[in-house]
Amino acid sequence: MTIKNLVLLLSTVSTALIGGLFYAYSCSVLPGLTRLADLSFLQAMQSINRAILNPLFFISFMGTLLLLPVCTWLFYEKNPSLVFYLLLIATLLYAGGVFLITMVGNVPLNNLLDGASLEKMDAKELSALRSKFEPAWNLYHSIRTIISCACIVILAYAALMSRTP
Repeated sequence: MTIKNLVLLLSTVSTALIGGLFYAYSCSVLPGLTRLADLSFLQAMQSINRAILNPLFFISFMGTLLLLPVCTWLFYEKNPSLVFYLLLIATLLYAGGVFLITMVGNVPLNNLLDGASLEKMDAKELSALRSKFEPAWNLYHSIRTIISCACIVILAYAALMSRTP
């Protein structure tokens, strides 16, 4: 296996890990959290948002952001192939539609929630905070989930195409 194929494999796996995390969250965690009362929902989201800030998440989330451009560069040639263009598309989609959406959409909302003293809030304040947080957070999450899944498909196709002469 060549270095560029190894990097392509690692890029595909890391993207699949992130896409799988977002997909599983969409299929299980969010529907469960939606059923909770405001205080319980907000406490659960605070806890989850704090727990995900761990080395395993950062390695796959940030690693993908680093691996994809390196992989794209490794497949660049004087006359770029379809594989190069597929990798470029996946890189741009991940950078803009997953990483950037997370940084400008989800993270500020997570920070807003993290700074809230939920125990000191009354029912009206909890409801207002949830209304400000949940729909926007879910929208950003849906966007990054769809885009990360599209990246997985593109990378898998690029990997298949890289094996054909």
